[in-house]
Amino acid sequence: MSKVKKRWIVGLFILVVLVISSIYLSKVNIPVLEPKGPIADQEFRLLLEVTGLMLIVVLPVFILLGYIVYRYSDQNKKKRPYSPNWDHNLLVEGIWWFIPTALIVVLAIITWRATYALNPYKPIASNNAPIVIQVVSMDWKWLFIYPKYNIATVNKIVFPVNTPVHFYITSNAPMNSLWIPQLSGQIYAMAGMRTQLYIMANQIGNYRGSSANISGIGFAGMVFDAQATTNNIFNAWIRKVSSSPPLNKASYLQLSKPSLYVKPKYYSRPIPNLFNDLVLSYLMPKYEQRKIGIAWIN
Repeated sequence: MSKVKKRWIVGLFILVVLVISSIYLSKVNIPVLEPKGPIADQEFRLLLEVTGLMLIVVLPVFILLGYIVYRYSDQNKKKRPYSPNWDHNLLVEGIWWFIPTALIVVLAIITWRATYALNPYKPIASNNAPIVIQVVSMDWKWLFIYPKYNIATVNKIVFPVNTPVHFYITSNAPMNSLWIPQLSGQIYAMAGMRTQLYIMANQIGNYRGSSANISGIGFAGMVFDAQATTNNIFNAWIRKVSSSPPLNKASYLQLSKPSLYVKPKYYSRPIPNLFNDLVLSYLMPKYEQRKIGIAWIN
């Protein structure tokens, strides 16, 4: 096969890959690349900045790789003589040390600023008061408690658009991680600990939440719906859920049993102080739990 034919085949292959990739990316829904809230939007812009900076090093490396392979190929009649001794060339060494070092410094500054700006415990500025939702990671589902509205849900949350949501997160199972890609980054749920996360949606819609930490056989089905809606629809939903069966000790113990691919469930009147008692149940010995009446939880 001639060199011209080889080049045409390689070029055609690259073109086909680019076309297929473009069609795929235009059709597929990649939540991380489609932010619908202020936190996710900042994280998306941070991703673009960091990727662009890294390409400053990555692209020249790949370009030089192809150039070196071509220039020093046996088939290249104009190839230069082999000259491997570059260890004392100040110009070359200065370039390959200065550029990565400068890049690392810039990335460190960006990361330092973003760490404080995107602190998951940092409240989101808004004219609307945040809605508090207590989150319990279970095998293999999510329990959401709305203390203000005296309701609880499983694998489903609803909240008004342009209103901050303040999550308090713990676990009654192995360590897990709460993640709504279009609205926020992920935060861990750990037994005996309480973590926090603020999110807000600036567009009405349904967003997929999931577990971002492998936690056993039911990990793949540990997903939930996060619905941002109007205040009127939210209030109507609260009234509807308030008429559901209560989340008492019997129903909670049944819910806490391992289960797979659980559909959304609704409860009214959850056990008072259930979230804090769950946290304490992993921090106190059994005899202390009996004294305050929480030994039944685990």
